[in-house]
Amino acid sequence: MQTKPDRGETVPIMGEETPPPVRESNDSRTVQTALDILDGQSRPNRLTRLMPFLGPAFIASVAYVDPGNFATNIQGGAQFGYLLVWVIVASNLMAMLIQTLSAKLGIATGMNLAEQCRAHFPRPVVFVMWVLMEFVAMATDLAEFLGAALGFQLLLGVPLFAGALLTALATVLILGLERYGFRPLEAVISAMVGMIALCYLLETIIVKPDWGLVAYHAIVPQFSGAESVLLASGILGATVMPHAIFLHSALTQGRIVVRDKKRLQSLYRFEIADVVIAMGMASFVNAAMLIMAAATFHYSGHAAVGTIEEAYRTLEPLLGSSAKWIFGLSLLLAGLSSSTVGTSAGQVIMQGFMQRHIPIWLRRLVTMAPSLAVIGMGLDPTRTLIVSQVVLSFGLPFAIIPLVMFTRRADIMGELVNKRITTVLAGMIAGVILALNAYLLYKTLITG
Repeated sequence: MQTKPDRGETVPIMGEETPPPVRESNDSRTVQTALDILDGQSRPNRLTRLMPFLGPAFIASVAYVDPGNFATNIQGGAQFGYLLVWVIVASNLMAMLIQTLSAKLGIATGMNLAEQCRAHFPRPVVFVMWVLMEFVAMATDLAEFLGAALGFQLLLGVPLFAGALLTALATVLILGLERYGFRPLEAVISAMVGMIALCYLLETIIVKPDWGLVAYHAIVPQFSGAESVLLASGILGATVMPHAIFLHSALTQGRIVVRDKKRLQSLYRFEIADVVIAMGMASFVNAAMLIMAAATFHYSGHAAVGTIEEAYRTLEPLLGSSAKWIFGLSLLLAGLSSSTVGTSAGQVIMQGFMQRHIPIWLRRLVTMAPSLAVIGMGLDPTRTLIVSQVVLSFGLPFAIIPLVMFTRRADIMGELVNKRITTVLAGMIAGVILALNAYLLYKTLITG
């Protein structure tokens, strides 16, 4: 099916090489269906109308269920029960707005955040941002590779470095789906997110939490001493991650292209629905992690459980072997999917800031190689994860501040420029997230 340039066009999901014919066919079918819907052609039901627009936010949402979240949520639930469920609810509401702005930037301008930075900032600033974001991408991949390798180790007894190599192989294979269009990759990643959610649905059924207490703590903010404030900061401050902001704008920049006001606004509303559904699912997974840890560990006298390995080994005697295996499977799926997304983000950042053709294998190698090297050195996984999170915290201002700056400018965003209240709200959220990350950096680097 031939797609007309003035109605919409298909482009590689990450700005990659020219796809084979089958890819154009797959993408064109989805794009044409989406354009028909934007033109007002009816469909049997709302789900059918929504389907062509679902996908980008599901890929970005993987950053919110990565292995780093496992450790934080388990520690929070084990130590404080259901007390911090409201933090997860609040942090995901904030993340919805930030990711919506990122998706909107790609839709409105046809450029991703890295490309916008290169177009509007002085060269020295662009160079500094590029170097910093490369480190961010590498640090992101390191955390994701560690999580997946740990999943292989817990489930199959595979040594950590061998698990990292298996993760690299799986990442390359999954990213290879890009050759067949954006839909296969979106489908695989969405399926993995769905399986992670299913795993935690089963876990919550097994642990039988007190749903009345969970609902109460989901809407009533409370703390219990300084340590709970620190853990809440960890959950909230680590929610929005710089690589997900850069990636989401790239996922929407050429997926469905329309120019006129009516269809732009209609497309934007569908993308909001994509973000709400995907981030809502990520919020459920995060909340389920904390609820599982609270119901299993906190209320059975195991409040000291603070690592992924401890949680895995403690689940079997408390709940049976099925709970342990479900937990391990969800960790492995989270590690593999987030490794894929982290590597994709590295590709987008390098290509966007440099604006030169760089072979895709080189971009992936630059992003993944440091992770394999660090894991191969046998460094302590927990300490390595902490260092990687520090690097991410340093990089966050360089993603979130430009995003708010660009989306508030009418000369860049056109019809989709932020309303004043949106900019104010996004600015406040950015301030809160940056303050919490600064606090975490202080606690990590100064007070240990």
